[in-house]
Amino acid sequence: MTLEISVIEADRARIKATWSSGDFSKIAESIETHAEDFVARLRVKPGTLVLDLACGTGNIAVEVAKQHAIVSGLDIAPNLVAIARERAASSGLPIEFEEGDVEMLPYPAASFDMVVSMYGVMFAAHPDIAAAEMLRVCASGGTIALANWTPTGFIGQMLKTIGAHVPPPPGSISPILWGTEAVVRERLGDATSAIRCTPRKVVFEYPFSPAESVNLYLTYYGPTLRAYANCSPEKQALLRRDLEKLWSDHNQATDGTTRVISEYLEVIAIRA
Repeated sequence: MTLEISVIEADRARIKATWSSGDFSKIAESIETHAEDFVARLRVKPGTLVLDLACGTGNIAVEVAKQHAIVSGLDIAPNLVAIARERAASSGLPIEFEEGDVEMLPYPAASFDMVVSMYGVMFAAHPDIAAAEMLRVCASGGTIALANWTPTGFIGQMLKTIGAHVPPPPGSISPILWGTEAVVRERLGDATSAIRCTPRKVVFEYPFSPAESVNLYLTYYGPTLRAYANCSPEKQALLRRDLEKLWSDHNQATDGTTRVISEYLEVIAIRA
């Protein structure tokens, strides 16, 4: 069924507002090591044409550019694109960043050897459209590499907790379905010659308590910030309580700091 233009535009505005909220760079700093490990496994060759989708502040793009690839990055939030550009400039890396929507990519077909997204494309409102766009701009024989939070992992549980307090709009498709291998194969399989899905563990470490970690996400992380802002004071207290319990229950640190392990699904798909 074809979505009405008005619906797509409304969803696009909502997604843009979510990721433009707060200051995701505060969160991005804590997951730079995730990007380093992810890119290391990709073994990007010099001269490879790489597109980092939903690039945020450029964690993946910067790491790939260090491998002497030719890198472009795209994100729907203009404030994040601005930060990514500043990072690239200060590092002397020639990365082309631009504002745009992963569901409407401004690139010709088969423009890239590799399309990459870490914790990004999974949040597109219309996953079938996002998948089709990734496949369209990836050249035959090229690679689509994704890191998607799993439903059972810590961040997946955090997103579920938020959704329990602030239900998503009617008809919304959960982003964490991208963290399920069967769904990935359904969305990408017909246009790929091979797909490999591997669960990976990552660590979130903060030099303060789980309660303070929750406050970090309520203050700077778009999905959490927006949900919290849409709650009454009474519901805000309940959401904060449940998030603090989740972080405390998963905390492995015993010295007053926070160390939580989460899981994502690493997807490596070869374009047919």
